Amino acid sequence: MSRPRSAPPHRRSARRAAAGTTATLPAAALLALTLAGCATSSDTPATATAGPADRTLTVLAAASLRDVFTELGDEFEDTHPGVTVRLSFAGSNDLADQVLAGAPADVLATADEATMARVVDAGDAEQPTLFASNALVVVVPPDNPAGITGWTDLADPDAKVVICAVAVPCGTATAQVEASAGEVHAVSEEASVTDVLAKVTSGEADAGVVYGTDAALAGDDVRVVPTPETADVVNRYPIALLPTADDAALAGEFVALVTGTVGREALAADGFGAP
Repeated sequence: MSRPRSAPPHRRSARRAAAGTTATLPAAALLALTLAGCATSSDTPATATAGPADRTLTVLAAASLRDVFTELGDEFEDTHPGVTVRLSFAGSNDLADQVLAGAPADVLATADEATMARVVDAGDAEQPTLFASNALVVVVPPDNPAGITGWTDLADPDAKVVICAVAVPCGTATAQVEASAGEVHAVSEEASVTDVLAKVTSGEADAGVVYGTDAALAGDDVRVVPTPETADVVNRYPIALLPTADDAALAGEFVALVTGTVGREALAADGFGAP
């Protein structure tokens, strides 16, 4: 789908590839990568020093934000010459652990308030701003091999159902639905919502519980099963500056982009709700 001022296809593909390489990095590896990225640039000699306008902004974001934050990262670079936005996507809990372990970063965006509160309470994030919301849906492969028709079918031991681990926001939300609508017989619990979706689209799972935004991005690769039971469980997404930010003003401008008109329009286009 098209949105204002999006990056050319070749540029977006390159960014996606780069983002994928940092998605699951542990804190120590992220530290080394960030320091290396700040020290040199791939298109300048190693001995050259970066000019005052050459800056890197490191953004840690929940896996469900991959598509929209990739676009917003391109938008930010377009309006900030000399700035490179380095995006790292993973489950919110993993990202919080990285920050708490001292990984250098400028901005953190999680898929729920509880995970962000853990970082704020430790003094490792500034006061966050809510910028989006998301709700769960059940997805199945297009041919629906297990014949899943509703939430109660997820309890069938013969169905291969995949959900998020309870440690990550999508798993916490799934547990809330289970508490009121019945437990799921899950054969696997994944570290991020994108991992759940991948198992469904690859045919490894008969059904998965994911965010509505992930289902929308998957398009015809999945079918959404009506589950009114999930409608009342909504995750709200916060974003915050980190005290480790090299340039707090620059980091604040990225937060302003996400929470402002351009960010709201991009998020809405990807299916996110208002916070």
